[in-house]
Amino acid sequence: MSFFNNTYEQRPVLVTGHTGFKGSWLCAWLDKLGAKTVGFSDRQRTDPWHHELLKLPIINQQGDVRDLPRLQEVFNEYQPEIVFHLAAQPLVRRSYKEPIETFSTNALGTANVLQTARECSAVKAVVIITTDKVYENLEVSRGYKETDILGGYDPYAASKACAEIVVNSFRKSFYEAEGKLLASCRAGNVIGGGDWAEDRLIPDLVRSAAKGETTTIRMPQAVRPWEHVLEPISGYLLLGQYLLEGKSEFAEAWNFGPDAEANVTVGEVIKIASETWNKIHVDVSKEPQPHETTLLMLDCEKAKTRLNWKPIWNFRETIDFTIRWYQQYYEENQIDTFQQLERFLEDAKKMGRSGSKPTRK
Repeated sequence: MSFFNNTYEQRPVLVTGHTGFKGSWLCAWLDKLGAKTVGFSDRQRTDPWHHELLKLPIINQQGDVRDLPRLQEVFNEYQPEIVFHLAAQPLVRRSYKEPIETFSTNALGTANVLQTARECSAVKAVVIITTDKVYENLEVSRGYKETDILGGYDPYAASKACAEIVVNSFRKSFYEAEGKLLASCRAGNVIGGGDWAEDRLIPDLVRSAAKGETTTIRMPQAVRPWEHVLEPISGYLLLGQYLLEGKSEFAEAWNFGPDAEANVTVGEVIKIASETWNKIHVDVSKEPQPHETTLLMLDCEKAKTRLNWKPIWNFRETIDFTIRWYQQYYEENQIDTFQQLERFLEDAKKMGRSGSKPTRK
């Protein structure tokens, strides 16, 4: 069995935001698939920095997606056939502090990428990565479908909803007539090794654990759709394969989230994380916090039935693999990214995922 029908082997691929958490995992997988990967990023470092730790043999180009001339230079030089757009301001709490930067990066930056891809004759397909937070959150106990209304309370969520509107406008106004295929992807709360962003649950837990400190958490009862980073990335790559094969019926919006059993509270995540690594300890903040959604779930039936995509790891495995990655890093100075990718691929083969075929509407 070959993954993604060898679609990416020796194919020019551009990944924006490739130095970020999800971008670095995506590039690791693309490298394994033999793609000619070019990364475009403003290279905002974390400490440590997953991108740097991986030492991938890809082409690194620095730039801001709001800089249209710089984007054009990179597209013109490397002539990608598919673009995965992940570059973003990805943090809710930071969006309250920097709303203009958040909107300009996430909405205008997306428009710049789409316009530049239009102008590049080599581009056949574009996959835009947004978030599960694009939906108007009604705090209901059902998963949101791709057809549900877009919204966003905080500037991050609203800016990503704007990006989805930009995507739909470009698809209808330009891409369909010009023969390029454009899709967007909305993922749940993505976790995994190598994320050191500020104000995120898992990075906060493991940073404190490594220092022998207690983590202060904000919303232990908040419910989120937790999934390992490799799950949505497998969806992005599968969708990209079908778009590159010219399957225009898949040029739409898609949810990639976990099964229902992984829609659990922050408190339950912490319980399992502390069982995996007993250095993890928490207390609950009593300070007033900016608004964040309490209940958020995704309905991924469309991806399951039409793309034949489904999650590989259950909730317990997702937490275990994530926490063990950090434990290996902090206690043994090992980077477990490639080993976990291999394990994921082995488990996917056992489930028959590598040879899946899409279905028609």
